[in-house]
Amino acid sequence: MKIKYLVSALLVVGFAAPALATDGYFSHGYGMTAKGMAGISTPMAKDTFGGANNPASMVWVGDRLDAGMDVFLPHRSAERSGSLAGIDAAVPSRSNLFLIPEFGYNKMLGQEMAVGVTVYANGGMNTNYPGGQIAGGPGTVCNSFNPGTATTRYNLLCGNGELGQNTLQLIVAPTFSFKVGPDSSLGAALLIGYQKFGGRGLHGFAGFTTNPANPAITNLGYDSSHGFGLRLGWMSNVTDRITLGAAYATKMRMSKFDMYKDLFPGWGNFDIPSNMSLGIAYKLSPTWTIASEYRRINLTGVSSAGNPSTNIGDAVAATGYTLGSLGCDACRGFGWRDVNAYKLGVEHQYSPNLILRAGYDHSNRPLRPRDITFNIIAPGVIEDHLTAGFTYNLSKNSELTMAYMHAFKRSLTAPSLLNNWVTTTGGAPGGVGIAGNETLKLYEDSIGIAYGLKFQ
Repeated sequence: MKIKYLVSALLVVGFAAPALATDGYFSHGYGMTAKGMAGISTPMAKDTFGGANNPASMVWVGDRLDAGMDVFLPHRSAERSGSLAGIDAAVPSRSNLFLIPEFGYNKMLGQEMAVGVTVYANGGMNTNYPGGQIAGGPGTVCNSFNPGTATTRYNLLCGNGELGQNTLQLIVAPTFSFKVGPDSSLGAALLIGYQKFGGRGLHGFAGFTTNPANPAITNLGYDSSHGFGLRLGWMSNVTDRITLGAAYATKMRMSKFDMYKDLFPGWGNFDIPSNMSLGIAYKLSPTWTIASEYRRINLTGVSSAGNPSTNIGDAVAATGYTLGSLGCDACRGFGWRDVNAYKLGVEHQYSPNLILRAGYDHSNRPLRPRDITFNIIAPGVIEDHLTAGFTYNLSKNSELTMAYMHAFKRSLTAPSLLNNWVTTTGGAPGGVGIAGNETLKLYEDSIGIAYGLKFQ
């Protein structure tokens, strides 16, 4: 199979599938080798996913190709309870299985330089909650946000029908790497990004836009955008036993989602945040290696991700709707904080043909309690992951790698933001209790397989 056809096939599949959402909405790792070892990759040179991890690693992996697929299984649910306004509901997301492709290729230019390409994805925030849990009609709470007939039934956020969204980010990263001595290297990757977004059932937020009669906010199908960024990397074998690595990716400036300009801050802006990683690998013996890595994802540097959902932006009326609090630069976002991920992994050469891996990854929850309502459609509450994996040599030039990840179940309960918007019979804000509390729950599993081919 020609490489250009394989790349094209992976791009097509990538556009139709979300990626893992574990460290914030980034994957816990890129490439099956890293995924089996808690995502550790910055100080490792094992495969051709340097464009997603550390571009400096590519000059050490030789001529090779890697292609794989992950089966991702997220289990999410949302609930509102204790409401005095009759808007309690509990519903699971029905989107629970996704196929995630990955691809990488590297070509040596002599002994000192290499060029390659990595194809990877972010996203995984796809949610799909069925609607119809909350009674509607004139005089009901949801009807005040989203007017309807007496027979109308609403979803958890007072919208019509199914509630959810799908955010997909596919990145193609051409790489260049070179040695700066017998034991060190530098690398760079151009990050070419493509993303899609589609939102459903968000009709209840129309009153927060500047154009509530015809808002660009929900049920508009998919909109797409594109943009660019840069990833830089360094790697060094500082001793026979210790390898260090560092990488930094700039913010990817993406074009706007014009179809959803009233939803995201910056009138449809959704950039991909900058991120960095530092790692160390220590060879305990000829057959045992232990490694650790720190990764930071700067979500607060992106207004759509980092703006608090309590922002009122350019609101022109201090009503329950706060007209104009969606869409502008300082308007409401998801309110995520920066993610700091700490990874520890071990690799064991069990036999000449078999390498075993395991790891643990802990990252802080990006979601703050104050922002729970906006994050019903993107429940980022995962913190702890366990991973395991192996590589088996099928022949001198080919190998099979598998990886498994379990993200432990986490939940968050906090007062609904609707407490500030639902009014009493006297017309005053109801305050804490009238809309009750909301609870988000999530746990995840993934299992993947990849084939690696070395060219001699």
